[in-house]
Amino acid sequence: MDRFEAMSVLLAVVDAGSLSAGARRLQAPLATVSRKVADLEKHLGARLVLRTRRGLTLTDEGRNFVAASRRILEELEAAERQASGDYGALRGGLHVTAPIIFGEHHVLPIALEFLKEQPEIDMRLTLTDRQISLSDDHVDVALRIGHLTDSALIATRVGAVRRVVCASPDYLTRRGVPLDPEDLVRHDGISFQGFATAPEVRYRGDGATFNVEPRPRLAVNTTEAAIQAAVSGIGIIRVLSYQIADQLRSGALQEVLVEFAPEPLPVNVVYGPADPLPTKVRCFLDWITPRLRDQLAH
Repeated sequence: MDRFEAMSVLLAVVDAGSLSAGARRLQAPLATVSRKVADLEKHLGARLVLRTRRGLTLTDEGRNFVAASRRILEELEAAERQASGDYGALRGGLHVTAPIIFGEHHVLPIALEFLKEQPEIDMRLTLTDRQISLSDDHVDVALRIGHLTDSALIATRVGAVRRVVCASPDYLTRRGVPLDPEDLVRHDGISFQGFATAPEVRYRGDGATFNVEPRPRLAVNTTEAAIQAAVSGIGIIRVLSYQIADQLRSGALQEVLVEFAPEPLPVNVVYGPADPLPTKVRCFLDWITPRLRDQLAH
């Protein structure tokens, strides 16, 4: 059995999500792909994948073996490039994830320039406000906003973003401008299920903190819907500064309780503890980190 080939087949199947999708990606018969995965499991004496109606699920042994296989094949490819004198070009896939609006405004432009510089790199950019697992979803680099909870990840801080309390001028004219966090209990609010930032928000003032929320008039499940509702005058919203930069600039939303603003949230570039780190990941980290720092400093 060619173990390098078997690793490549397994990775194709796992990345595609099923044996049939992996076979299509490899342009190989399904029976051949299925047999190679089975032969690999027999050789290792361990079950690597569980076949379900929804596709494939990795076992614990499979998850560890897939991570090792990626590292081994990437190191092999790097060694082959070096031996052939191809030092500069990077090849292969790169999976990056970021919150939706932050990713659209900050990460995507940087990623596009990186792809222009590295034509042999194929990137998958997943924009979601749901925090996904780097290991389970095969993510190479993630942009995280908020305090990190996974101590196994390696983080590089690139800046911070402010948490902003705001409402439309029409709402504030009708209901009055809150001058103190305690005033929020007499106001309508808009809540949404964004990405995790902290279990609660505490407003600062004279060394003390306040944990006060307006009455939830409307609950939605996306940031964009919440911002639209705030612009229409439904109530007060608490968001991150970059999410409503355009609305603040145009006057569609007005910031309140500025002097009581909660502490800014850190922005980190995070990645898994691979040793050595794949060259393509290291190069992307070296590319995106200073550029994000420059963007967030302004």
